[in-house]
Amino acid sequence: MQRLFSTFAHGWPGHGLLLLRMLTGFALIHYGIVDLREAHQFASIAPPIIAASAGILLLVGLWTPVTGALVAIAEVWIAFSRPGDPWIPIILATLGATLAMVGPGAWSIDARLFGRKHIDLFES
Repeated sequence: MQRLFSTFAHGWPGHGLLLLRMLTGFALIHYGIVDLREAHQFASIAPPIIAASAGILLLVGLWTPVTGALVAIAEVWIAFSRPGDPWIPIILATLGATLAMVGPGAWSIDARLFGRKHIDLFES
């Protein structure tokens, strides 16, 4: 993960990424549940299940680049396979792709697992 991002953003940028992950994650979970209630075939419930599961991973900031790419693919699939207004899936696909490119930020499990570690050589 560290090879993908030179740093995990701290301060205001890190807080902004946290808010972006939270907004995207909650929206994915919400629309995933709504789509599951309306779906009648297995082929139509797979994308919402993938998107809602990815939303949970985005909330905690785990595997953010892979999860963001998965969100983008699932939401584009939803936008083109469902009748009606495609704007919400397109917006969620854009947010997922953005998170895949920018990264999770300092307030994430990714930063804890894969971020740079501070080694104190003079600790007693």
